[in-house]
Amino acid sequence: MNSIAKLTLLSTLSIGALASTAHAQDLEITVTNLTQGIYFTPLAVSAHTSEISMFTLGQAASPELQAMAEGGDISGLVSLLSNADADVAENPAAGLLAPANSTTFELTNSDGNDYLSLTAMMLPTNDGFVGLNSWMIPEEAGTYTAFLNAYDAGTEANNELVTEGSGAPGVLGIPAAPGGMAGTGGTGVTTEESNQTIHIHRGNLGDDNATGGLSDANNTVHRWLNPVAKITIVVK
Repeated sequence: MNSIAKLTLLSTLSIGALASTAHAQDLEITVTNLTQGIYFTPLAVSAHTSEISMFTLGQAASPELQAMAEGGDISGLVSLLSNADADVAENPAAGLLAPANSTTFELTNSDGNDYLSLTAMMLPTNDGFVGLNSWMIPEEAGTYTAFLNAYDAGTEANNELVTEGSGAPGVLGIPAAPGGMAGTGGTGVTTEESNQTIHIHRGNLGDDNATGGLSDANNTVHRWLNPVAKITIVVK
């Protein structure tokens, strides 16, 4: 259970007064991708206790978070959360969540699982992910909204090159560029990551050269400003 790191709340919140839940509640959750051209890989969403969380800003990523951030593999995080008796919604969008699209799903938080968290890799990025972590679920019924930022896992250099087979942890490159707007033949933006802890993502640099340049990311499609997602929670 403790291989999921403790964290500080990572999202920009727009919410009413919060209070800890004392009993199980039914939640209706909607996640909206606010970006122009970035896709989210399968979402991992969980209600859990205050004893666990998915990651810690300013600290090194766990192997499970690295697998999610570099290749979209949420199985390790889901396993850790499930083994800690968390309530988990695994891949509620049934695949990628495209730009400007939303997914709505139900989650019931058990007694004591008073905190809500979410992660998903962002494509095309090397190790970028959208995150909500340890948001306290209100006791009072109502509708609550949070706006979520993009984070860099700090585990891989942001070379911005789409490379087949690079989704495995430690293999440099972007595993895929959904939407078909990426270029080819880039030489690479960088081969180093100076900040190897979890931090706010700088965004894709990109370029306008479809068959060369530094980056395979398209600078008119694959750049973004925070926030990158909106989550609406209806507490019933």
